[in-house]
Amino acid sequence: MLSGEERREIEMKLTDYPNKQAMSIESMLIVQRHRGWVSDESLRDLSELLGLSVADLDGVATFYNLIRRKPVGRHVALLCDSVSCWIMGCERVRDQLCSSLGTPLGGTTADGRFTLLPIVCLGACDRAPAMMIDGKLHEDLDEQRIEEVLAQYE
Repeated sequence: MLSGEERREIEMKLTDYPNKQAMSIESMLIVQRHRGWVSDESLRDLSELLGLSVADLDGVATFYNLIRRKPVGRHVALLCDSVSCWIMGCERVRDQLCSSLGTPLGGTTADGRFTLLPIVCLGACDRAPAMMIDGKLHEDLDEQRIEEVLAQYE
């Protein structure tokens, strides 16, 4: 069930949109902000609230790469793999992150601290390679800087 707070937030935001269908991404982001991810149960509840099919909502969720459909760690690290980051060494950064965290790209650490996900672009091409953790951008990454950044998140 959607919590009362989730339902209130969604219903308040509905006034900003021309119709309930236009609110599908925003409503999933609200649920995700509260729970960390969007479960099948959440999609069913949103389906009833918005008058959309679960299949339609799932289609949006699986297309939009910032909607998470599986549980994630306490911190979500998005590693940019755009052309600029690639040229500037994101492969090296990825390998270092995977080694330091003990999880492959797309995985979650055994202690549930981090989930490491790829993202197409963070818009930080001039300071590549870059990653974002919990909405905070970290740029000009190298081996030393990665360890400093990770240490900020418990």
